[in-house]
Amino acid sequence: MTAVEVAVAEVEPAEETGQLVPAAPPRRRRTPRAVTARRWAVRLASVATAVGLWHLLTARDVEMWLRFNRLPGPVEVFEAFQVQLGSSLYYQDLAQSVVRILSGFAIASVLGVGLGILLARSQWASDLLQPLLEIARPIPAIALVPVAILLFPSNEQGIVFITATAAFFPILVSTRHAVRALPTVWEDALLTMGADRRHLLTSVVLPGIVPGIFGGLSVGMGVAWICVISAEMISGDFGLGYRTWQAYTIVDYPNVLVGMLSIGAIGWITSGCVELVGRRLTRWLSSEQRSSS
Repeated sequence: MTAVEVAVAEVEPAEETGQLVPAAPPRRRRTPRAVTARRWAVRLASVATAVGLWHLLTARDVEMWLRFNRLPGPVEVFEAFQVQLGSSLYYQDLAQSVVRILSGFAIASVLGVGLGILLARSQWASDLLQPLLEIARPIPAIALVPVAILLFPSNEQGIVFITATAAFFPILVSTRHAVRALPTVWEDALLTMGADRRHLLTSVVLPGIVPGIFGGLSVGMGVAWICVISAEMISGDFGLGYRTWQAYTIVDYPNVLVGMLSIGAIGWITSGCVELVGRRLTRWLSSEQRSSS
């Protein structure tokens, strides 16, 4: 290619005047690794900023409308956390809370997804069960602690029941809405080809509602953590919630914050696992659809 041809190739006509103007250089796209590194840098910076502000407010005993002079600083909490890491009781409490969460969440997932599909697909089941469920849904799960104490012979069973109840309704509602939102043309297409109810369920309903189900599962996991910690504070013998409340009763505020941060960290991990599984199962969605679901 001659120098003249290169010069002509690097210009393009303007839209209105028809004059030749230099073409804009191509934008350099960031690699996925660079984007991931930048996002993690922003996340770490936000956490570091929050910890730094916490240290500054507590170290200077700031007292405005909030009394930071009474709040333990990050150094005190870190030292208390080091002590807890050397204690077997901390790991026992951690394991106990995780087992309760996983047990209650598994029960809620099976019942919530199953009943959600049934209520959306069967008018008879909806008329029979929907009124009862709608009456029970506004009741906070933690308000069921007295009922759980009366019904179940052990505290462990009662806490799992409260956890399952808390996670059940978000999963149920999201599944029911996901089924009802499916385009009817999908079912019509299979029915014209002679499909039966089983094929409709496995080929249309279940694949189509996966994004909606995992939205409810993510919400349900967060609500389950709130209620299991509250139940452990009220009627538990072990667990992060019980140990956090016990630290509060003996005015051990650094260990109160250790318990709170432990709950937040484990809750974040479990919710992240649910969302990771959801992203793996919905790879067929576009990135825009996945982020909005």
